[in-house]
Amino acid sequence: MAPLVRYELDGHVATITYDRPEALNAINAQVRRDLNEAFTRLREDEEAWVAIVTGSGRAFCVGADVRDGAGATGEFGGTFWEKPTVNSFESGWEIFKPVIAAVNGLCLGYGLTLVTWCDFVIASERAEFGFPEVRLGVPTIVGAMRLPQRINWQYAMELLLTGERIGAERAREIGLAGWVVEHDRLMEEARALADRLLAAAPLAARALKEVAVRARTLSDTEAIRFGETIRKVAGATEDAREGGQAFREGRPPSWKGR
Repeated sequence: MAPLVRYELDGHVATITYDRPEALNAINAQVRRDLNEAFTRLREDEEAWVAIVTGSGRAFCVGADVRDGAGATGEFGGTFWEKPTVNSFESGWEIFKPVIAAVNGLCLGYGLTLVTWCDFVIASERAEFGFPEVRLGVPTIVGAMRLPQRINWQYAMELLLTGERIGAERAREIGLAGWVVEHDRLMEEARALADRLLAAAPLAARALKEVAVRARTLSDTEAIRFGETIRKVAGATEDAREGGQAFREGRPPSWKGR
């Protein structure tokens, strides 16, 4: 069976694409498994330093396939109720490589949950965002955990509790999207941002992101102690030596990810 999520590496940029356009990239059991495989590959691929996530066709992802009897889980135990484990991005996977969401169209439910996990959001002018779950009689759990960490509480609650959609410009106004671009330039703009991120030493970037993520749940003293430890680890890398040498020689550094 052909994968429903594509993983493509171009230089040091991995692009992960929902590829079920006839169903607006709705999540069924196979999409979920394929998505996990793609992110596992991103986590383990030492040549992938930055990632872009997008959708094929008219949608980014419209959420769980409610017409599929197996739903978004199928045989894949993806909830803590069924199988208490960290086995996906929504259950707490730690991937500290920078990830860009390039939102090309409808981004609903499960799709928006992924976007709240990404570091950057670039929206097509055609993008729409929403958590429709409450209108189906169920709460969105990970969305409720993550969205208030990303945007103002009232804006988050408006999206979560009304189930309404918002357009790209409104998403930028409330801080959900960082940029809104012409639809036909979406992937060009996402790649331009990815190339900017590649100017950073990849191990230093991962260390910085890890500190930023973990520090949210630590006291100031614990966060500083953890951060200084990470700084020592990153400072002992080959890339750190290369960065200092390049600066002294007045040339761009050549990162190796070591």
